[in-house]
Amino acid sequence: MFRGVMTVGIWTLVSRILGFARDMLFAFYLGTGTVADAFFVAQKLPNLFRRLFGEGAFNAAFVPDFSRMLVQEGREEAHRFAEETFAVLGFWLLGITVLGEIFMPQMMLVLAPGFSGPKLAVATTLSRIAFPYMLFICLTALLSGVLNGLHKFWEAAAAPVVYNLISIAFMLGLTRFVPSVGHAFAWGISAAGVAQLGILMWAVKRAGMAIRVPRPRLSPKVKMLMVGMVPGLLSAGAMQINQFVDVIVASFLPPGTVSLLYYANQLNQLPLAVVGTAVGTALLPMLSRQVHAGEDGKAAHTMNRALEYALLLTLPAALALMTAGVPIVSVLFGHGKFDHQSAVKTAQVLACYAVGLPSFVLIKVLQPGFYARGDRKTPMKIALGAVVANLVMNLAFMVPLQYMGPALASGIAGIGNAGAMAIVLHRRGLLRMDTQLRKKLPRIGLASVLMAAALWFGQGVLFTPFNHHGIERWLGLMLLVGAGAMIYFGAAAGLGVWRKARV
Repeated sequence: MFRGVMTVGIWTLVSRILGFARDMLFAFYLGTGTVADAFFVAQKLPNLFRRLFGEGAFNAAFVPDFSRMLVQEGREEAHRFAEETFAVLGFWLLGITVLGEIFMPQMMLVLAPGFSGPKLAVATTLSRIAFPYMLFICLTALLSGVLNGLHKFWEAAAAPVVYNLISIAFMLGLTRFVPSVGHAFAWGISAAGVAQLGILMWAVKRAGMAIRVPRPRLSPKVKMLMVGMVPGLLSAGAMQINQFVDVIVASFLPPGTVSLLYYANQLNQLPLAVVGTAVGTALLPMLSRQVHAGEDGKAAHTMNRALEYALLLTLPAALALMTAGVPIVSVLFGHGKFDHQSAVKTAQVLACYAVGLPSFVLIKVLQPGFYARGDRKTPMKIALGAVVANLVMNLAFMVPLQYMGPALASGIAGIGNAGAMAIVLHRRGLLRMDTQLRKKLPRIGLASVLMAAALWFGQGVLFTPFNHHGIERWLGLMLLVGAGAMIYFGAAAGLGVWRKARV
């Protein structure tokens, strides 16, 4: 499992670094203005489907069924199931894409009810350009599930790198021919979807499971998959649904709020994707095989190690984002129209998001504990409760906290979501911390606190945002991050975190 985590994590890290380069270009050209707000709303819709299917609901339903067929019914039956699913999914997604293009103005009234006039018109146009990405990325997610079920992780994990490369290329090369950077980026999103699908079609063929598209037919197994996806869409998509609630509320707040949430969330997504998604992606197929093979002891050990791997990097990441947010934001995005005030506000939003970061990573680890055993309803019920709580807190925080309210509401809702899932798994006897995990967690926590204290004092010495220029700012941030990493890993080693660890 650790090899799978490392494979997915490294490729995700590369993708995220390119994503930051992309966002730095976007911040330079558009900052947090009207067009930026319109674009970030426009890309929410296709990205919702990407995260739901690529990182959530589809894999939660498909990978356990595909893994079970590989173990119990053989490779040929699993291959047939993948082809039937591809055909049915493609047929329905094509219909949704056509309907989305037709009714996009009405959809924008739901997604951003606070937008009006030119801002609403730009958001609608950009959404129509980017929406076809939904079709391509959802089919790509199916192919990723096939590869993950075969324990082949690198091709699926590398596909998002192509997304960011093409997005950057379109921003740099197409902007002069279209009305804005936002338009160029939107075209790049759809083009990237085509490229990602093509790459994974090649990858599954290379793995011996070339997808031939039969006539769409709802076979009994495909029907069971589609029914199983409904609770998965709600449970695995709770974070994305909460982000939509955040955007709806933010559309009523002062201009620039949507952009502040976007930039802060991109930074928060780095450890969530590199650690949470990587662990969840590698854990689900392995846990599914162990459960279906009756290897309960191995399944319990696998879950404990997944929790250990996840928290080993997530706890220090969350505290680092809380304490050193201003230097990080100002260096990455503080150029052009992105001024010092925008950097400070974004850092404040980032700190609110980071409150829930460990919980969101734990959700990625705990959900496979249900999905591998065919239980998709329990996570759905818990997720629905988190969505309601997020909405209530958004409304309560809207006036007193302004732009920080949506982020803090999401973080607290995530804590409740993860806590409820852990309690249910524990009561069912499916989650028991072993001796190694019980000893490691307090030591990881102490090492993280020591690192955060060092970052708090060190940033005043090594880095003063916006007083440095060019290379000095980058060197200051590199020294700060490097010193924090050395202190954390040094403290962890001194406290015995590495003893008998398999990391």
